[in-house]
Amino acid sequence: MKRSIKQTLARVGVAVVATAGAVVAVPSVAQAADYNGACGSGYRVVDSMSLKGGTAFLTYNSSTGQNCAVTVRDSPGSPVYVLASISLATGGNPWYKDGDYYGSYAGPVYVHAPGQCIDWIAQIEWDSAQQLDSHCG
Repeated sequence: MKRSIKQTLARVGVAVVATAGAVVAVPSVAQAADYNGACGSGYRVVDSMSLKGGTAFLTYNSSTGQNCAVTVRDSPGSPVYVLASISLATGGNPWYKDGDYYGSYAGPVYVHAPGQCIDWIAQIEWDSAQQLDSHCG
């Protein structure tokens, strides 16, 4: 069976975008590392943050308005400190977090935020990343 270049790229997670007569291959958000599906069905990856030793994923379920964060290690193994944390961006809201010594991933953690901005933080051992006041919508 002969596949087109567009079909082959889509199969490996690369979006094909036509711009001004040219076709450009754009890696999908989740291509950097593997999102493990821990948030459940109906969630799609909307952002990611690279960390030394893994990747944090932010997912969203448009039918429920739930955001979900998971921090996934590149190579599961002996437990190290891993954190996934999420909150509404407006002040005074609680942080929903899962941080402990894990062999593969931390999370999932959820926040209901339709039409609102969120903050999310991730950590693997000593490396951390955050996005504040993001994904407003």
